[in-house]
Amino acid sequence: MVTSVGKPVESLAVRLLGPLALSRGSDALTLPSSRKVRALLGYLALASRPVARSQICELLWDVPNDPRGELRWCLSKIRGLIDEKGRKRVIADGTTIRLDLSDCRVDTLEVTRAPEHGIQKLGVERQKELAALFAGELLEGLEIARSPMFDAWITAERRRFRSIQAVLLENLARALPHDAAAPYIDEWLKLSPFDRHAHELLLASLARQGRIAEGEAHLAAACKLFEADGLDGGPLRELWRSTREKSAAQAQPGPVLELVSANLTEIRRFAPDTPASTRRASIAVMPFVDRSSEADKRGGAADALAYDVITRLAKLRSLFVIAPGTVRSLHERGIGAEDAGRILNVDYVVSGSVRVQDARIAVNVELAETRSARVVWAETYRQKVDNAFLVLEEIGNRIVAAIAAEIETLEKKRAILKPPNSLNAWESYHRGVWHMYRYLKSDNLLARHFFQQALKIDPTFSRAYAGLSFTHFQGAFQNWEERAPQIEQAYAAAANGQLADERDPSVHWAMGRALYLRKRWGESESTLVRSVELSPNFALGHYNLGFVRTLVGDPTVAIADSDYSRQLSPYDPMLICMLATRAMSLVRLGEYDEAAGWAIKAAARPNVFPHINAIAAYTLALAGDLKQAQTYVANARRTAPNYDLSEFLRTFPFEDEGEALFRRAAKLVQMA
Repeated sequence: MVTSVGKPVESLAVRLLGPLALSRGSDALTLPSSRKVRALLGYLALASRPVARSQICELLWDVPNDPRGELRWCLSKIRGLIDEKGRKRVIADGTTIRLDLSDCRVDTLEVTRAPEHGIQKLGVERQKELAALFAGELLEGLEIARSPMFDAWITAERRRFRSIQAVLLENLARALPHDAAAPYIDEWLKLSPFDRHAHELLLASLARQGRIAEGEAHLAAACKLFEADGLDGGPLRELWRSTREKSAAQAQPGPVLELVSANLTEIRRFAPDTPASTRRASIAVMPFVDRSSEADKRGGAADALAYDVITRLAKLRSLFVIAPGTVRSLHERGIGAEDAGRILNVDYVVSGSVRVQDARIAVNVELAETRSARVVWAETYRQKVDNAFLVLEEIGNRIVAAIAAEIETLEKKRAILKPPNSLNAWESYHRGVWHMYRYLKSDNLLARHFFQQALKIDPTFSRAYAGLSFTHFQGAFQNWEERAPQIEQAYAAAANGQLADERDPSVHWAMGRALYLRKRWGESESTLVRSVELSPNFALGHYNLGFVRTLVGDPTVAIADSDYSRQLSPYDPMLICMLATRAMSLVRLGEYDEAAGWAIKAAARPNVFPHINAIAAYTLALAGDLKQAQTYVANARRTAPNYDLSEFLRTFPFEDEGEALFRRAAKLVQMA
């Protein structure tokens, strides 16, 4: 049964999963014979926001004589179908159109809400209700001749809903006892014949029930299917062997998931990154679609950008990135991003499109979680094409920085919800990162513990060395611990990270910061330059270059570094420091009013610490606002009662000219 979206009104029900159908109560409505009208109704029902009239004309008509007139005619048919007396559902103005279906029952709206907060959080009965809504393909049978834009749109939407359906079927197959799970496993296999998890679950169920002959037959058929498509059937054979050996001990009634869990080690042996204790998040970047012409041509800007994103993600060294040849092979066989992610058994999949028109480029990118069918990040980049190579490089940097930041956020959230003694190296590292950016002494010590735990599990984990170095850096920088030992330990951890993986930009970032603490300015700057050479989209490397140059270099260059770091990672956990760095550079340039504005922005961020309040106080004093400056002095001393200029300059050892400016500011607020 479909439940209503918004208030429960029985006036209108819209079915999009399967052949398009509308009904009021038990009465089915007769749809117009025009495919364009039905396509427009389906498109608007699925749109999440008002759609431009020009976009609709481009989507549905192949250069019509009177696109506006044809659109008005189609809308009149839709109004006659869904509008009621006193209830206007087609909302149109001069430029945009939308449907207000808030009082209707719409199957796709019910389904798309499920992944938002996790399908697993829904009860089994609710999952069954949602699975039953899939009466067929999205807008089944609705194709439009000579409408390449509509074809591309409906293909992408159908893949999206198939992915959501697969997740529902997988969750039900895992949650139910084997007899009740069987229909869902069968449907899952029909929908995703190359999803190894579906075959694993079916084989586990057959072994548990002692149906060995059926298991052997299915294994043979599945391996033949995989190998005919160039995929490896070895993991299924190994799983079946292990499952048969353990099935007798696991024969008591219960969900099929218990047997699969018993063989989890066997399954993980064939995941992209082998040992479970040291696994990294895995990602596949599908070839981007070229929307610049009717045909998706290969070898142009779309291919170049996708390849660039793959290369730059690999340079970050923090993710397992599927090679471009593999994803290209799947794409050429017509396999979409969602299905490819499941076939490749990766955690995340990136898809996108590129359109170049009238000297402008538009790039749409999505990052989705494979096993939840949830789009976790999406962005559109639009830019004028002055130099195609430079534009693609800039957009590629921003895409990679955003993807890396989003995945790190998601992995931190997962790690913080797990029991500490159950964490593997990857999870321990992200648990440490979560504590690290809280900028509190107690959290810094916890972060150190989790980084050490990650390194105990995996002594070659370079990112964990960088994190460990950061905690010792913070111990000295924040004056939480005795400086000299912390400086040496920050340096030692960074050096160990470089030995573990000299191509990881994060260990050079950590070393650059450790060298800063040692006041080896030239070496610090060159090491940080190395970090951004290894990964040009590494936002923290650009930020720290700006930080060092703020103290002892060219403040104008420092501002450019700081601005670029924020452009790459506008929601970075170190944004507070990026803003403060810009403020201090502006002080050195004599732009006190502007400096105060940026310092206030920094001090308004969460987890502010005394140094940031001091920067706000000093910049406001130089700008002549002594009253507001005193507010930030009080804020600094609320958590550090003895904070004064000597502590500030020990942390920020400016060259003579910069030091003189901050000494003058400290006298103005009686903080010298």
